[in-house]
Amino acid sequence: MFFLALLTTVSLAQDSPDKTAPDKNSDQTASDKAAAHNREAEESSSRDTRIDLSPPKDDAKNHPASKDAVEALGIPGTTDNPDNSGIQEFHPWNPMKALKDIEVGDYYFKRKNYKGALERYKDALYYKENDAVASFRLAECQEKMGNKAEARKYYEQYLNILPTGPFARDAHASLDRLAKAQ
Repeated sequence: MFFLALLTTVSLAQDSPDKTAPDKNSDQTASDKAAAHNREAEESSSRDTRIDLSPPKDDAKNHPASKDAVEALGIPGTTDNPDNSGIQEFHPWNPMKALKDIEVGDYYFKRKNYKGALERYKDALYYKENDAVASFRLAECQEKMGNKAEARKYYEQYLNILPTGPFARDAHASLDRLAKAQ
């Protein structure tokens, strides 16, 4: 019991000078702490977790056909020919945004603003490739604007997606009409 009381007294005695009177040293340590914190904020923690992505030294020997496979994929910058274009670009997939673009495109289409509708249907296809409704409506816009080849392309795209869909008859009729117009 006596030992516990002695220990408590010693710990309180060590803490009391800091709490009684602040001096210049405590202000300086606070500014040192703030400066250290700012340095830490400027440094990235990702430096500690860098991963070496370079191939192993004997990779070319162990996998002799890998360079040909990469060239066949057409990855730019990996071969002597930087104009490779075999890589497809990734697009965001957002079906709700596509649905909203179709809805706004329908509004423009009803108002006979075909250019505005066309852009919204293209946006819908950007966020959701192979959307049947957007493809059909885009074809209708192209036809209204006089772009017969583009209209044919999107009518055919619709029929590839939904051969027996709700607009299939209209798409076939439009394709026949476009063929006769040539």
